[in-house]
Amino acid sequence: MGMSINTNAGAEVAAVAAQRAAAMMDEAMLRLSTGKRINSAKDDAAGLAVATRMAKEIAGLGQALRNANDAQGLVDTGEGALKEVHTLLLRMREIAVSASSDTNTDADRAALDTEVTALETEISRIGDQTSWGGINIFTGTYDADSPIRFHLGPSSTNYIDVTLGMVSIGARDSSLQGSLSLTGSVTSRSNATAYLGGIDAAISIISARRGNFGAVSNRLTSAIANLENMKSSMVTAKGQVEDANYAEETAKLARAQILMQAATAMLAQANASKNATLKLVTG
Repeated sequence: MGMSINTNAGAEVAAVAAQRAAAMMDEAMLRLSTGKRINSAKDDAAGLAVATRMAKEIAGLGQALRNANDAQGLVDTGEGALKEVHTLLLRMREIAVSASSDTNTDADRAALDTEVTALETEISRIGDQTSWGGINIFTGTYDADSPIRFHLGPSSTNYIDVTLGMVSIGARDSSLQGSLSLTGSVTSRSNATAYLGGIDAAISIISARRGNFGAVSNRLTSAIANLENMKSSMVTAKGQVEDANYAEETAKLARAQILMQAATAMLAQANASKNATLKLVTG
């Protein structure tokens, strides 16, 4: 190749090499500073789409976990209230058994009936006022025809429906799951004996209700564990797609820095080489 001044091919090649080394160095520093391999769509368009989809699912799983914990709190609150109703019913049965014996006078039975009435009132209060987060649990709002829905996943179909029913001492529609029909008294032996049968039926109803609530709580415990596992796996997979490999990026940065130094040195040499051509003119 002839000697010329207008065109410095060596300098052009060295300048391009320096630009490429600078771009490589900038990319490595960006990834090291953000901790992400994908910082814009141009880094990996397909990977960005996958990471975005995973981020959507992770956010949904996180909210589903909160929903499941809230649902378990509501169900456990309801089961705790039913446990107290159980305790009240057992005391009422004890009173009915006592009133069934003629060792009690009419005055004794009247006193026992006063306590029974108070306990019935408390059961009604529990049914009317037991709530969680402003949601009344046992007023019959969430019966078999209109169960409460717990959303437990990132998709629109990830939910379970639960019947909460009601707690009432009166005789109501059995579909409401909780009508105890405690309408008798213990003011006489016959009344106490009849009332005893009603108490036994009420205890059976509450036992079944507590069993249902316990089963739902166990189901929610399993759902929470599964959601936690799904979220953990998804977070790990997302990290593998978009996170920077620090060992790889530090190696790239070191390589880019060396190439930049070499290209800069060669650019200086290429510019200096034209001095030889100048000497042909100056002699």
